[in-house]
Amino acid sequence: MAQSSITSKNQTTVPKEVRDRLGTGPGDVLQWDVENGQARVRPAAVAFLRWRGAVEVGRGSTVDDVRRARATRGAEDD
Repeated sequence: MAQSSITSKNQTTVPKEVRDRLGTGPGDVLQWDVENGQARVRPAAVAFLRWRGAVEVGRGSTVDDVRRARATRGAEDD
């Protein structure tokens, strides 16, 4: 069982074996859930992944979309 202590600044270090098992590293965010006197820590979802599925992608031609965008802003077609 991995352990860590809390510093005078109320900080702690996540033990290497825990970081390895969670697949986390510098810059990652941890989410803490506390219930009935027990804490559960897990990697938080990356912010941009929360928007997954928010944009509908349909059929169409990327080339046609680029041509329309160029025409809209007045660029010449290459």
